[in-house]
Amino acid sequence: MRGNVISYIEMCQRERTSLQRGMNFRLKGRHSVILMSVRPNSPYRDEVQDDGAVLIYEGHDEPKRKGISDPKALDQPGAQPGGALTENGKFHTAAQRFKEGEKGPDIVQVYEKIKAGIWTDNGFFHLVDSWVESDGIRNVFKFKLVAVESVSDETAPEEISNRLVERSRIIPTSVKLEVWSRDGGKCVTCGATDELHFDHILPFSKGGTSLKAENVQLLCARHNLAKSAKIQ
Repeated sequence: MRGNVISYIEMCQRERTSLQRGMNFRLKGRHSVILMSVRPNSPYRDEVQDDGAVLIYEGHDEPKRKGISDPKALDQPGAQPGGALTENGKFHTAAQRFKEGEKGPDIVQVYEKIKAGIWTDNGFFHLVDSWVESDGIRNVFKFKLVAVESVSDETAPEEISNRLVERSRIIPTSVKLEVWSRDGGKCVTCGATDELHFDHILPFSKGGTSLKAENVQLLCARHNLAKSAKIQ
């Protein structure tokens, strides 16, 4: 569920694989998975825009290997030396094919590292655009993803339904960190420290905001479900 605090092990169990890479295109033929972070010491420049509705995700560097001392000095690769596409190349091709109207948008599950040992489930996004730009030193891939409330089939690699897709929002990292510190990493109702969820006090659908810590609290799964059941 979007907003859940989740461990790395739980992420791997959910996706049925070891998430050793930050970019994972169509895992086991299913949706794609990316790991993001906007922390100051993050290796890539990911950005959240449009009040949490849009993610601009930076592609990944050439892997460290013999002869490469500084991957940050090299253009991010779209293909491997033998010609096979890298994860950058796979995501880029999918985004461009969607822009050309050849296919539906790829479904991407996004997990965010907010601090050491603490991850959150940011939910599903649609991959809608990609490009290459200079960061002042080398060329990097950028991917535009739009948050969606739900997808037609979570096991599918791309969205093929003609239904109207409802846009969604994610809570900014700065707000999550402020709430985590304020609430002490515990459910505000019972003090539980497991199965936590970042909860909107006034739901977004009823005019609540994701941009202020005053409207976000930590709830355990039991109390989050109990609160949801009361909202009409």
